[in-house]
Amino acid sequence: MHMYTEHFGLSILPFENVPDPLFFYDYGDHARIREQISGSLQSGRGLIIVTGPIGSGKTTLSQMIKSDFPDSIQLIWMAEPPANSNDLYLFLAQELELKPSSSEKTFVMRDIRKALLKINSEGKRCLVIMDESHLMSDDVINGIRMLNNLEEGPIKLIQLLLLGQEELMEKINKPEMEPFKQRIAALENLGKMDADVVCKYVTHRIQVAGGTAALILDTGWEALSIAFNSSGGGTPRTINSLCDKSFHVAFERGKLAIDAQDIYEATQRLGLRTDVFHYIASLNARERKSQEHHPAANKPVAETAPPDKEQSSPSVASKTEQRSSKAKSEISDTFGVKIGETDMSHNDFDGIAKEIEEKYNKERLKVPIASLLLSITAFTLSVLFFCHRVDSAGVLDCLTDLFSV
Repeated sequence: MHMYTEHFGLSILPFENVPDPLFFYDYGDHARIREQISGSLQSGRGLIIVTGPIGSGKTTLSQMIKSDFPDSIQLIWMAEPPANSNDLYLFLAQELELKPSSSEKTFVMRDIRKALLKINSEGKRCLVIMDESHLMSDDVINGIRMLNNLEEGPIKLIQLLLLGQEELMEKINKPEMEPFKQRIAALENLGKMDADVVCKYVTHRIQVAGGTAALILDTGWEALSIAFNSSGGGTPRTINSLCDKSFHVAFERGKLAIDAQDIYEATQRLGLRTDVFHYIASLNARERKSQEHHPAANKPVAETAPPDKEQSSPSVASKTEQRSSKAKSEISDTFGVKIGETDMSHNDFDGIAKEIEEKYNKERLKVPIASLLLSITAFTLSVLFFCHRVDSAGVLDCLTDLFSV
């Protein structure tokens, strides 16, 4: 057991990036697509395609499909597409334990058909799952189409599930791929999770691991929502990585729950660009204002400090103050806006952002103003040169000659 699972009272690691059916999030798009695929397989509809960004859970979904049909499915798994259609047929023949008399496609397909008829007569189905299918060549796509044509009455003899990134749709939508596209029985897309679904997904995984949602404090949940709302949503892989790193950070600091600071530190370690920094800054500003309004009150203990480890709070607070000072210094160096302790206590983060924006707008005007001055100077020099060439008696005569040209 990992040290942080014991620290947080978990039975297993909650955010491992492996296709474990135990953690399958059977809600939303994942549940809908799982049901759609299962229905298509039961009815023998044939070709099914699922696309989605990297880390969206396509492989985990395929593992769930496999577990849905433990006895009635003969599964053939392909981690990536073969080089060409001939290799595709030979691979299937080998997986079906066939020994074709010839490597010619016609004879290999004949033997594959016979084997599939035998499987179906036994009340089973053959399911081929091809991962990374966005890497298929046009020849392999046509090979898939030919396999999908293997039928016995209304039933497809072979079920094909293609999993790939969204680039697969670019291949399918080519005009020459129209015959293939018309044979697709189901086409689904796994999109990114929005902020609300992210929180439900994280809660689900924590509960499966033996914990509760209370392991993440309110500020931590808010920071998670901001992190994935600002990036247009999240994939399970990215969410798992950020949450796992956040638990590591909190464990290193001896905390019993995850707060916004832990989420922010995790985004920095993973190199994720989010708006969590702005949220942290606003929290710091509100805390300073609260301390000014209640000067006689004792300094509050960090909300995540465990009761029996109160002495660890000054160290955490000191580190937080150092990161805040560093962040303010970076803003000052970048935008030329001075942010001191007094400034932060009287101005919230929105005020600072407005000041930065005003300064940026002023800086942005320098280039067009300089261009305008150069244009005026060039025009003036051109007029003087013209006057010199025509030997005009005066400025008015020169301008008259200029506009009469």
